[in-house]
Amino acid sequence: MKLTTVTMITVDGVMQGLGGPQEDRSDVFWRGGWQGPVWDEEAGAFLNQIYGRAEAFLFGRRTYEPFADYWGAMPDPDGNPIAGPLNRRPKYVASNTLTEGRWADTTVLSGDVAAAMRELKARPGGELQVHGSGALVRWLLENSLVDEIILFTCPVVLGQGTRLFPDDGPDVALELLESRSTPHGITIQVYRTNGHPRYARADAKP
Repeated sequence: MKLTTVTMITVDGVMQGLGGPQEDRSDVFWRGGWQGPVWDEEAGAFLNQIYGRAEAFLFGRRTYEPFADYWGAMPDPDGNPIAGPLNRRPKYVASNTLTEGRWADTTVLSGDVAAAMRELKARPGGELQVHGSGALVRWLLENSLVDEIILFTCPVVLGQGTRLFPDDGPDVALELLESRSTPHGITIQVYRTNGHPRYARADAKP
């Protein structure tokens, strides 16, 4: 399966607390709720398409639990383009603290998670999607397990909060597959990972 990460970020790379002021107050973060005011129908339609093509979903524990509480509790999930796929397709959660998932069709990956991920990716066809789950995404990148990165970059600078890409992390070359902007100024980029970047002088001739 192809592993794709899907992340909402600000222009300065923050992914923390997009859902509301009280969603994530860790590290004295108080600027949550930045996505809603700029979200629009075009961005929503593209996100719905992404969920609709998923073969399975992979979460970190801190994203899995609120997703299970919200999307897993919907009385009519098939009437929602996000809740339907989330409830009907396999879910995996990488955690060494959970012993079992509380959401139907959940498998907990613990112990040698890297080996478990390689086994999942070796399965034929489909797309394994990671939504949110910042710590997991950073770990996947460190272990060269990500095939595609989809970024929804919202037109706001927060100046604080947890960023998707750390100050000291792996270097990854990206190939742009698709780029678009929405009426409210969200830019959507789809990248394929392509090994490590090349480094050269800015004035070097090709």
